[in-house]
Amino acid sequence: MTKPMIYLISDSAGETAEKIFQSVLLQFDHHDTYELYRSPYVKDVEQINHILTQASGKQALVGYTLVNSDLRRYMQQKAKALNVSIIDINGPMLHAIGQLFNQEPKMKPGLAYQLDESYFKRIEAIEFAVKYDDGKDPSGIEKADIVLIGVSRTSKTPLSQYLALKSYKVANVPIVPEVDPPTELYQTDPNKCYGLKISPTELNGIRKERLKSLGLKQNANYATVERINKELDYFENVVEHLGCPVIDVTNKAVEETANIILQIQMAR
Repeated sequence: MTKPMIYLISDSAGETAEKIFQSVLLQFDHHDTYELYRSPYVKDVEQINHILTQASGKQALVGYTLVNSDLRRYMQQKAKALNVSIIDINGPMLHAIGQLFNQEPKMKPGLAYQLDESYFKRIEAIEFAVKYDDGKDPSGIEKADIVLIGVSRTSKTPLSQYLALKSYKVANVPIVPEVDPPTELYQTDPNKCYGLKISPTELNGIRKERLKSLGLKQNANYATVERINKELDYFENVVEHLGCPVIDVTNKAVEETANIILQIQMAR
């Protein structure tokens, strides 16, 4: 049986089109029974002709992200002539946003991948999160835009990385009853600090799974209810002393917690 064919055409790298299609295909049971052809950096009608001719007469769909209105118009006319099914991924959005801002689009492909100031800011934030992860260097607390505070396995590291992708410099501080928090934590602005609390029951399950993945016994002190309650009580004392916002991460994805933090940040 011939597999359906999907052609993705772009005047840039084509990653946007592929991500959208892959996301949509997950909604279908046969999302793996197709052939995908990606054609990046398409600049002229000859390339479009070649791809549409290949798709013609087959069980095929052509998706495209072309910012050039002339190329989009040609694509639509040629596809109609060849009876090829097409979908304009960017066109409706360009038109709608242009109307919203009463402005014509720049019509420059590849803007999302330019190495501009925002790109370097994001890279700097990612490097910052790695350097000041898990309390490695408390000097990062003062330099950070956001400081995350929590006991072990409250998603401090993945949350730091996620926020770094949003260009925020994030340091995180582990809370352990036997170790005093760094003095830098009490000297910084509490408004940029966020405590991450979690239910003892969920933390118990997370820690047991962690021990299991490491090949260790699940009844180790690290995962006992007594130990967890001791750590969480100490955590409560620390964040109460700081007077910082506290977010309950119980049953929350990293993205959910990050959105709460960003909403608070933007409201200030």
